Amino acid sequence: MFLKMIASPALCSRKFITEQYDRYVRGNTVLAEHADSGMIRIDEESGRGIALATDASGRYTYLDPYQGAQLALAEAYRNVAVSGSKPSAVSNCLNFGSPEDPAVMWQFSQAVRGLADGCAQLGIPVTGGNVSFYNQTGSTAILPTPVVAVLGVIDDVRRRIPTGIGTEPGETLILLGDTLDEFDGSIWAQVEHDHLGGVPPKVDLERERLLSDILIAASRDGLVSAAHDLSEGGLIQAVAEAALAGETGCRVLLPEGADPFVWLFSESTGRVLVAVPRTEETRFTGMLTARQMPWTRIGVVDQGSDELEVQDQFAVKLTDLRAAHEDTLPALFG
Repeated sequence: MFLKMIASPALCSRKFITEQYDRYVRGNTVLAEHADSGMIRIDEESGRGIALATDASGRYTYLDPYQGAQLALAEAYRNVAVSGSKPSAVSNCLNFGSPEDPAVMWQFSQAVRGLADGCAQLGIPVTGGNVSFYNQTGSTAILPTPVVAVLGVIDDVRRRIPTGIGTEPGETLILLGDTLDEFDGSIWAQVEHDHLGGVPPKVDLERERLLSDILIAASRDGLVSAAHDLSEGGLIQAVAEAALAGETGCRVLLPEGADPFVWLFSESTGRVLVAVPRTEETRFTGMLTARQMPWTRIGVVDQGSDELEVQDQFAVKLTDLRAAHEDTLPALFG
């Protein structure tokens, strides 16, 4: 099931598309492929930079337009924060069907209200955006899809946090946040059952703000060597992407008594996977506890290994994992 999901069009690598474009603008791009947000250096003397992430949540917005818009905002906000940048501004592109359809207009109004309330709670201004209506074929509208862009600022791009694990010897994998039984609207439900129903995961914007503060502090103090947000596909998708980005193996050890299915595939929000150098683990986890951020030690990076192993569940070679992740789009468009 894991390889089937990671090879699905929803979760597969976009490398086939992104590598067709110039993503290293005059050498000032410092985070691009594999990163949760792109980052460019805007001042070569000070190292000051900006990060940008865009996210959408058509499936979640279909289930609950208000929450769906906030989930898109939360994910873009989190994707900027995991790079070590402070989220500072929002833009958007709101894509819906015909506003002459009362149901579509209701979806639109709820999504706008959700986005406005979310930005007000996070204290982050909307600097602009646009609306696209009449996105439908005949009477069949697209899923209501608010695309949210968040821009962040980082004082020195040399302190950026990459996605790939294995940059430091002896890294511990730690999961920040709570994992709940939340599968409605998930990629698992789509890939395994072609199902879209129920209610989306709960969004906790105060938790997102706390995560951002912690990651910015970790970037500033050099406490983490890699970070990757959890979203579509859950924990196992995040671990796989981090391992492929770092080209190194790892071992995942789920908590005793945990339901492996829930821990590996749940799409609960407000979660981040971090790799912490062994020398900084006590200081970092102490900060998490002091700030009342739930955390779980869930594995170790194994730089001598060429496989991703989930103890007592399965193991997969990185070569097989990369093939499943990267071959889908070339096959579709080739």
